[in-house]
Parts: sequence; structure tokens; C-alpha cells
Amino acid sequence: DIHLEFLRAGADIVETNTFNATSYGLADYGLESAVRDVNLAAAAVARRAADRATAEDGKSRWVAGAIGPTNKTASLSPNVNDAGFRAVTFQDLVAAYREQAQALLDGGVDLLLPETSFDTLNLKAALFAIAELYDQGARKVPVIASVTITDRSGRTLSGQTLEAFVASVEHAELFALSINCALGADDIAPYVQELATLTGRYTACYHNA
Repeated sequence: DIHLEFLRAGADIVETNTFNATSYGLADYGLESAVRDVNLAAAAVARRAADRATAEDGKSRWVAGAIGPTNKTASLSPNVNDAGFRAVTFQDLVAAYREQAQALLDGGVDLLLPETSFDTLNLKAALFAIAELYDQGARKVPVIASVTITDRSGRTLSGQTLEAFVASVEHAELFALSINCALGADDIAPYVQELATLTGRYTACYHNA
């Protein structure tokens, strides 16, 4: 019903309710083994709503498979007494993102959306996992990568400027680069404008309510 309300209000794309549906996110609830089931179910719910809305008015709708940043960071230590400590490795993240992305693709999403990236190394792991899936024959859909600028400093939580972020992911095969979360429309606008000057790709934005 929530998906349908957005679609009937004019949205062309709805996200799956899978922001936290990696093995790391679901571990908080003892549901690491349910990653595939959760992502398949969420994709099916969004797919049904999108197809129903299209049937009602003939307008094409799309489902974006939401891939959140996880509750881990590959660039920063969670231990203030040990700056070199990491709670997760790059390959661990790749495996987690790969599991989620495969399930979303199998569930019928039209694009993949690794989003709210506060640590670009995490995002690079997600993009690497998706590229691996495509290289191995998975159904290929467009990818939109979305970063979050956490405050008016213009940097990500892990300290990158927007320009550094773009340089870090520009190698990937992306349909668009995006900014989302954290800031409202007025505060985020200058960064969207900056992003548009930093990349030749499509740019996107979905700001905090």
C-alpha cells in the first residue's frame, strides 16, 4: 500500500524495503540466514505495486533494489584506542553485498541502488560485488550510486569531499551518480549542482524529508 501511494502520487521509481537487508544488518535480529528470503519478498512487494500502478494508468514504473551502506565501515576504526582496527574487511563486504544484490536481481528489480554511502570504500565493495555478478552472467540492470553528505562541511562521514568521492567511483559502470539523505532540499542543492559539474553521468538527488 505504501509503494502504491507513492506511485499513484506520481513517482516513477520505488525502492525496495531492503536498506538494511544484508547479513550485517540482519545480524542485529539473528536473521543472517534470511537475507535471500527478505530481499526476494521485498522485491516482490515492490514489483507487484509497480505493475499494478502501470496497469491502472499505462505509465511505466520501475523498482530500485535498495542496498544500504551496512552498519560497518571499512575506512574507520570503531575503537578509539586502535586507529588501525577494522570491524570488517573489503572482501567480507563484497560477499554481503553480492548476496543481497543477487537476491534483488532474482526478485525482479529494474535497477540497483547502493545508497546513503557514508564510506566510499563500502560503496566500492558494493560496486565490485555487482560487477562480479554481471561478469558471471547475472541479469544486468542499471546501477545508481548515491552518496550522503552528512552536514554543511560538504564531506562524507569518512571525510571525503564530493570531488574525491566522484574520483573514487567514476571508474564503475554507472547509470547515474546521486546524493541522498542527511540534508533537506535547500542545504543539499549546492552539492547537487557541484556533482553535476564533476561527472558526465546523469545526476540525481533524493533529499531528507
